[in-house]
Amino acid sequence: MEIIRAYADHAPSEQRTATFTGTVFADPLRAGPDVTLANVFFAPGARTFWHSHERGQILVVTAGSGLICSEGGEPQRLSAGDTVWVPPGEVHWHGGGPETYLIHLAISLGRTAWREAVA
Repeated sequence: MEIIRAYADHAPSEQRTATFTGTVFADPLRAGPDVTLANVFFAPGARTFWHSHERGQILVVTAGSGLICSEGGEPQRLSAGDTVWVPPGEVHWHGGGPETYLIHLAISLGRTAWREAVA
């Protein structure tokens, strides 16, 4: 068992730039080869690059609203209270709406494979 204390036992917020567009901050809660947990803040218009997860990803939207899109699909609206299951290997992006911020808890399972920026 592992208890992750709220903002007591982990690193401070990190501004993410290498695989994100726009202003994105993450509060890493747990980093490991099998499971990574982070609270992520996306400013309006900020997004992840296209990516997939070896064993899937769970997103729990805690505040604001934004968008998520699977490769070949249309962007879907996300709002506070929504939970998303992204299956293993599904290429996708997610982030803030054009005029809205988004905060979510990201639970990433296995390795993340990053691709190009979202157009």
